[in-house]
Amino acid sequence: MSTASISATPVPALSAEQLGEVLALLPGTDSVELKATVPGADRRRVVDRLGIDPLEAELRQVAFFDTADLALSSAGVVLRARRVQRRAGDAVVKLRPVDPSGLSDELRASPSFGVEIDAMPGGFVCSASMKGAAEDRRVREVLLRERPIRKLFTKEQRALVEEHAPAGVGWDDLRVLGPLTTLKLKLSPEDLGRRLVAELWAYPDGSQILELSTKCAPGDAFTAAAETKAFLASRGVDLGAPQQTKTRTAMEYFASLED
Repeated sequence: MSTASISATPVPALSAEQLGEVLALLPGTDSVELKATVPGADRRRVVDRLGIDPLEAELRQVAFFDTADLALSSAGVVLRARRVQRRAGDAVVKLRPVDPSGLSDELRASPSFGVEIDAMPGGFVCSASMKGAAEDRRVREVLLRERPIRKLFTKEQRALVEEHAPAGVGWDDLRVLGPLTTLKLKLSPEDLGRRLVAELWAYPDGSQILELSTKCAPGDAFTAAAETKAFLASRGVDLGAPQQTKTRTAMEYFASLED
């Protein structure tokens, strides 16, 4: 498939209603992340055109924590831990979707808390995250089932989970979903003018998801979206292709193994 034919592929646009929702949410957000996944058939060509060198990528392990039937995720709560090659990892509590206007002043004042809009071709979600650093040894012990999951999260994070978790779901009900291996590479294309991040998630069944993303300030969202779409299309990314969600794919895969 040529670059011209890819550029001509209709890019799913937000509806007027969705645009209105985004405009209403932007003043209450801290950042916007623009994302697009690359179909498997196009992956090698896109990697070559972007000049991605896998040997320059950062190696990571990612795992999630939920019940076998994904009760937390269904309630809009996602728990994630990451190990990062040669440095400390992290543990994150994510709430999605959220309305920034409904968040307490106490939460917004926390230095570990942030609100972000994640936008993909044809859709978006507003989420809130509370992040905490985690020693690699502690993360590994949790992934090996040698340390309780709750010990990986701060007191502040645990309180947030307990506030939003569905009734009857406690820490002892959670399972380790993962880990899976990921590669992350930061790019600075001269003709884009902003940093681009490439992440390759490798799933145990042999499938992969390649996601390209860039972050920007809320006030720069629409300009950044237009510039990024044009750049990715010029590099052979089919923005009209069905989009995949890394997190949901991972959680559903590992939850299926718990049956």
